[in-house]
Amino acid sequence: MKKLWKCGVCGYKMEGLEAPENCPKCGAPREQFAALSDEEAKKVYDSYVTNDIHMEVIGLAEKIVHLSRKGAEINLDPGCLHIFQKAEADCYVIKEMCKAEIAGHISKGKW
Repeated sequence: MKKLWKCGVCGYKMEGLEAPENCPKCGAPREQFAALSDEEAKKVYDSYVTNDIHMEVIGLAEKIVHLSRKGAEINLDPGCLHIFQKAEADCYVIKEMCKAEIAGHISKGKW
């Protein structure tokens, strides 16, 4: 059965029946790898999904920013302009929150 292995030197993770001869990233020998527990591996796999969702949210927020700027350029009336400006500002916050969450996952080895 495949396990999730983590390099103790650089943190590289890989699936396999056994640890590799050497780490593909840093070259550390097999002895530097440790098998993650089923619970640890589940957290890593679950974080792959949520990281992908965060990246998708960031992409959607970028689209909203683009549309908001386009709407603001038209400047039809103060109400429209206000909504477009608010949407752009709110998307900045959403993007930064998602980036911070991904960074937190990375710092915990859940990437």
